[in-house]
Amino acid sequence: MAARSDADPAGGSSPSQGKTIPEIGTELWELASAYAKQETIDPLKGLGRFLGYGVFGSVLLGIGVCLLLLSGLRALQTETSTTFTGNWSWAPYLIVAVVGSALIALALLRVSRRKGPGA
Repeated sequence: MAARSDADPAGGSSPSQGKTIPEIGTELWELASAYAKQETIDPLKGLGRFLGYGVFGSVLLGIGVCLLLLSGLRALQTETSTTFTGNWSWAPYLIVAVVGSALIALALLRVSRRKGPGA
């Protein structure tokens, strides 16, 4: 008969042998905290980066749209010769305000539209 041994069949000792309960508790705490960090903090960092790029892009897009509206106003004031002079000097402002309002309404419509089940 073969002699029975407490060692692993692979030749090493069992992972729990030779460790005291406080060592096992410390190892368990380190393992649990590393897992929690991996599953919570790291995804939040990625989400923060995603939101940062989104906010940065939105600000740049907003600045660009404002500059385009101002250039449209300038074009209406200078390139239309005498069409918007005198009593009609307010018309380019109204046209640009209507276009800007339409762009805002379009953006809000696209944001508030629900997708998925129950939409």
